[in-house]
Amino acid sequence: MYDFPLTGAQKRHLRGLGQRLDATLHIGKDGVTPSVLAELQRQFKHHELIKVRLHGLERGERDPVCVQIADEGRCVLLGTVGHTALFFRQQPDSERRTIELP
Repeated sequence: MYDFPLTGAQKRHLRGLGQRLDATLHIGKDGVTPSVLAELQRQFKHHELIKVRLHGLERGERDPVCVQIADEGRCVLLGTVGHTALFFRQQPDSERRTIELP
């Protein structure tokens, strides 16, 4: 699993920012496909914080899908609420970073 060290305060700050976001990526009953991962990478080129909506997945199927997204997308899962998950990946270029961590 991709591990980016975040403190509890940083995660709380990011989850607060994520509440105002709209879901930019939607995953259907087919789960994580190569096209979903490609779109995830495109989203991370422009945004550091991405909200993902999980459609058509049962409760027990959501957690493994979120872990798979975090692993293959090289991002951090900040949390899930219902059918929505929030992911963070910091921009490697410090000039392109839009989120300042506390």
